[in-house]
Amino acid sequence: MDEQKPYVIGVDLGGTNTVFGIVNARGEIICDNSIRTQEYATAEAFVDAGCECLRPLIEHAGGIGNIKAMGIGAPNANYYRGTIEHAPNLPWKGIVPLAEMFSKALGIPVAMTNDANAAAIGEMTYGVARGMKDFIVITLGTGVGSGIVINGQLVYGHDGFAGELGHVTIVRGNEGRLCGCGRKGCLETYCSATGVARTAREILEKSDRPSLLREIPAEKITSLDVSIAAGKGDEVAKEIFAFTGEMLGKACADFAAFSSPEAFIFFGGLTKAGALIMDPIKKAYDENVLNLFKGKAKFLVSGLMSSNAAVLGASALGWESK
Repeated sequence: MDEQKPYVIGVDLGGTNTVFGIVNARGEIICDNSIRTQEYATAEAFVDAGCECLRPLIEHAGGIGNIKAMGIGAPNANYYRGTIEHAPNLPWKGIVPLAEMFSKALGIPVAMTNDANAAAIGEMTYGVARGMKDFIVITLGTGVGSGIVINGQLVYGHDGFAGELGHVTIVRGNEGRLCGCGRKGCLETYCSATGVARTAREILEKSDRPSLLREIPAEKITSLDVSIAAGKGDEVAKEIFAFTGEMLGKACADFAAFSSPEAFIFFGGLTKAGALIMDPIKKAYDENVLNLFKGKAKFLVSGLMSSNAAVLGASALGWESK
């Protein structure tokens, strides 16, 4: 770390909002601000607005001379090229050289990766993976993402897009759920927040068992509703989490075979269900993992669970910049 430059900028670029934060070496966000991603029809307009949003934050940090670099976590981001490529939920289509655009505008190095990889780097820098060299972060949000670290290095693959474990097929054949990627049976169709809501609707439609969830219109049920109902002892809601955890645990048993991680670290809103989801994950993992790996992996919840965790994860890229 450059001791003359005590801060980095972390950016969580989402489909709805983009959050900018100034972060110190202890992983503390000293100030932050945000803009609405969808309000900018071009990447150029977005970069201009982002720099304007950052101006008071940079002044608060004592000027750009105190900023080492910027790290950006974004959907469909290519670490090697510093580009966002064909992101379906962003206003700008095609290949956008966003890292270069921000670097030229601010005069500092800028690195970019996808949000799940940013979460993994954040865990290694500030969170529960400090000191670990082999682990897998699994993000459980609207989709399922992953960041894979082997021998202390994040796995990017030859094209910058490695580690899409959310799109590993967990249910083969036509009975698998249709995924937004166009394939069927992807892990994220079962183990994301949207997947949990989907499971809830399926279980409620197949039986007339009493449940607090029946008080909510089926199409409006969310994973939070399921978590609240489960917390009140609702048996159907607990069954939904048991099913979700089982699917995820089986998938992790397969993932162990290729990287033998020291830990699986879970990140995102679904982890707030606590033992309701973590216990089924561990049980299914133990029942399905190769004996060679049994009892070796830890199952942990992210150490960056805050509203600005994604900013922290992205900021960790900044410390790595040359």
